[in-house]
Amino acid sequence: MSFDPHAILAVAWSGWTATWPTQLLAIIWIAWLVSWIVASLWSGRTQKQVMTWDSQAYRIPILAGGILFTPWTAQVLGEKPLWQFGNLGIYVLAALTLAGISFTWWARIHLGRFWSNSITRKEGHRVIDTGPYGLVRHPIYTGLIAGMLATGIAVGTVTAMLGAVLISLGMWQKARMEEGFLTNELGAEAYGSYCRRVPMIVPFLPSR
Repeated sequence: MSFDPHAILAVAWSGWTATWPTQLLAIIWIAWLVSWIVASLWSGRTQKQVMTWDSQAYRIPILAGGILFTPWTAQVLGEKPLWQFGNLGIYVLAALTLAGISFTWWARIHLGRFWSNSITRKEGHRVIDTGPYGLVRHPIYTGLIAGMLATGIAVGTVTAMLGAVLISLGMWQKARMEEGFLTNELGAEAYGSYCRRVPMIVPFLPSR
């Protein structure tokens, strides 16, 4: 059996990632994913983290949403978009996706070595309430949710939109779990005061 790289590439680059301008959305997300993985090497020492089993509460919906979000799921199901935006509409939604991605990077850089992909307390951890963290308590999740929803709407398939919603719910659950963890680790007075001043996910909403 011969190895055909063109056939593999055709499968990998298929569905809504195969045609322009929705292809632009895939390029944005691939660029973000690669850069995010590389940046994961820049992180401080972990002192404590949430148990792996407990983290399944948010990992499962994110994983399920990620599977639905991929173009291959819609292709296997023979799914068609519910609507067509045209080039201009896709470019506007791609700009919103890019804005969300940029917001995550602003937060990632501002957080510095306190960042972690999982729920952890880093060495010297403290409440960060400046920059994007002065707008929302979880700006990385805010940016990702905004980007995912914009992409799901642009693609227009039921699976893509459902995937975006599941990923968003998983991130919301992760934010809630993270807040309970940080309240215990950093102190109810310090983190509780921050929660009362700054909204959790959506900017300008009343905070708790």
